Amino acid sequence: MKAIKPVRDRWLTIRLSKGEENALLKLSRKTTCRSLSEYGRNVLLKEPVIVLFRNGSADNFLEEMVLLKKELNAIGNNFNQAVHRLHTLDKIPEIKLWILMSESQRVTLLKKTDEILQKLTQIHALWLQK
Repeated sequence: MKAIKPVRDRWLTIRLSKGEENALLKLSRKTTCRSLSEYGRNVLLKEPVIVLFRNGSADNFLEEMVLLKKELNAIGNNFNQAVHRLHTLDKIPEIKLWILMSESQRVTLLKKTDEILQKLTQIHALWLQK
């Protein structure tokens, strides 16, 4: 069964300066409270307030992984286009030229995958230290 929520029909008016309001909003945004009213009630009634915690190293890792993902997508698209072009070639000299051109893309792909492996290894080492 659903729990019956109490009806909040009483008002409490508090006057704040702009700086105090900004400080209060900043504090409430760092919690799981959905509204400033909820945060205020919890603080005034000395109820527990759950503060969110962000792992900075994980944020940095995710930023780097997003950039690597974009680069890998671009490399993958280029590689798919090159393979498609290979299927349309019908002369040996064109195939040799394609192989030479795709070598640089292959080297780039290998460098990026190696970079991903190094970043994952660094993050893994950091997490093991905790």
